[in-house]
Amino acid sequence: MSKGLFGPLTQQLMGASQRCRAGIKHPFHGSYFFAGTLLLLSYVTVKACPKICHCSDRNGIVVQCTSRNLENIPANLPKDTIVLLLSSNRIRHIPKESFTDLKRLRELDLSHNMLESVEVGSFQGVVDSLRTLDLSNNQLSSLPRETFAKLHARIRLSNNPWHCECSLQEVLRELRLDPETVNEVSCHTSVQEEYVGQPVIQVLDSGINFCNFHHKTTDVAMFVAMFCWFFMVTAYIVYYIKHNQEDTRRHMEYLKSLPSTSHISKDYDTASSVF
Repeated sequence: MSKGLFGPLTQQLMGASQRCRAGIKHPFHGSYFFAGTLLLLSYVTVKACPKICHCSDRNGIVVQCTSRNLENIPANLPKDTIVLLLSSNRIRHIPKESFTDLKRLRELDLSHNMLESVEVGSFQGVVDSLRTLDLSNNQLSSLPRETFAKLHARIRLSNNPWHCECSLQEVLRELRLDPETVNEVSCHTSVQEEYVGQPVIQVLDSGINFCNFHHKTTDVAMFVAMFCWFFMVTAYIVYYIKHNQEDTRRHMEYLKSLPSTSHISKDYDTASSVF
């Protein structure tokens, strides 16, 4: 807002204040003062908006940062933000406590970014207020199980390259998927190739438990490791025995090659008689 716009308002407020101090009664000075104060507060709040974004006041601040080539979540967002629109940017990562000061945040749109990871604790501070969270159309393939802990928001996870395995199954148990996009959360890759391309929820509803595959894979890996260890120990024992046998054989051959003591005694006696 320009200085010219606030000039009359400031003068009006100063005049109202002077009339109050002077004891001049005016039927409307109280309403003027109240309205002016609200306008000034609104101006100060919107002025705190990040320069790259656009903010508007709708019983709370709506912060519009769509398509601004952002690579990170803007800092110093207004604390009264109720809607934060960050779609169609280039954000790759959501750090821990990114929204902790936004206690009134109800809607968060991070769709159509390049998100690859979301840290545990990213939504700390908004777990009670947040009602809508859009993470669709990103590059998410997996998430830590505690990512959405205690979050009551309806969440969109559609059109991400999800890897269907145990940890994803555990994550889905902790959240409320948006019913309109639930069938668009599909297995891009999977611990079992037959489920690639299928909606995750349909696979799980059919009775498939990815955590069972995880345990089986772990058991097989442990069995292979134990077999390799046993084979190596056995091979070492066989080698050790063969090596000792070879040393023993060589030692025996060496002893056999030595002249016997009886021959040495006879040669000694013969030599003595000659002298």
